Amino acid sequence: MRRSELERRTAAAASGSAVTLEMVAREAGVSPSTVSRILNGTARVRESKVRAVEAAIAKLQFMPNPVARSLAGGKSMSVGVVTQAIDSPFYGVSLAGIEKGLLRAKYSPLFVSGHWRVGDERRCVDHLLGRRVEGIILLTSRLPDEELVGLARIVPLVVTGRFVAGERIHCLDVDSTMGARVATDYLIGQGHRRIAFVSGPADHPDALQRLDGYRAALAAAKIPYSNKLVVAGDYLETGGFAAVNALLDSRVEFSAVFAANDQTAFGVLLALHRRGLKVPQDVSVVGFDDLPTSAFIIPPLTTVHRYTDEIGERAAEAMIDLIERRTPNIRLSAPTLAIRESTRPLRD
Repeated sequence: MRRSELERRTAAAASGSAVTLEMVAREAGVSPSTVSRILNGTARVRESKVRAVEAAIAKLQFMPNPVARSLAGGKSMSVGVVTQAIDSPFYGVSLAGIEKGLLRAKYSPLFVSGHWRVGDERRCVDHLLGRRVEGIILLTSRLPDEELVGLARIVPLVVTGRFVAGERIHCLDVDSTMGARVATDYLIGQGHRRIAFVSGPADHPDALQRLDGYRAALAAAKIPYSNKLVVAGDYLETGGFAAVNALLDSRVEFSAVFAANDQTAFGVLLALHRRGLKVPQDVSVVGFDDLPTSAFIIPPLTTVHRYTDEIGERAAEAMIDLIERRTPNIRLSAPTLAIRESTRPLRD
């Protein structure tokens, strides 16, 4: 029976017959240092030598040892990524963008999850430093500013979702205030005056920015702000579901709901459906993030579009700049509104 490639290579290594870098060099007719530099992407050699080394690798089925390469070159070629919830649809898109951007530069990501807890984030950072990462990307970190500034003295940082001033720190932040204002302005333009807002957690900087944008839009339109129309959420579907049920139980009148993110909006839609209200005929609903699934629910969700995959790719690009001692000049695109069937003009 034919053995798998993994079994064949494992057996070869165990028998002492594993292919070495020196064997590849002899086959290609170049020095071992040239092979090493080509593998590390640092060689400046003729294309013919590169092709000869690639042919030798294919012929001998050479598998480079990444640990040995990192020790020899003094670089791990890895970047730590601290997300908050790996299973989150929002963070999932960002992580895919980070992976794509890092792999393009021949770096590998190491993903860990902080679960929105400072203690967990600290443990994640300690773990990544122990793995000798070249830098760390923190997605919406909860760590204090001064702690991030101190961490940046050890490794370069890219931080999303907030602004932290410090050397070797690059921040990428979508203007959540403007995005929330765009969403609320749109509903006001559709004739809505009683606009409920299901917020995010009160200790999240971007959640506070979205509340600010909502309030600013109301103020500009001379619509009184009402605490009764603002209900706390948790950025999850369950929070949106509970918030709308609380609104309906309180008998406060509203014709539209602006949800602080799309996951919250999904819970809002289900709660309205369960209470016999149609969207958008009875209530218009707007979300924030424009997750890939938002265009495929019923009805398709009107939402603030921010380029979630762009966040990941730009974070990776900024990190590579920092690692290679360049100053990143990278910003995110401004949020826009994706208008779909969950909203319509208010009809008396």
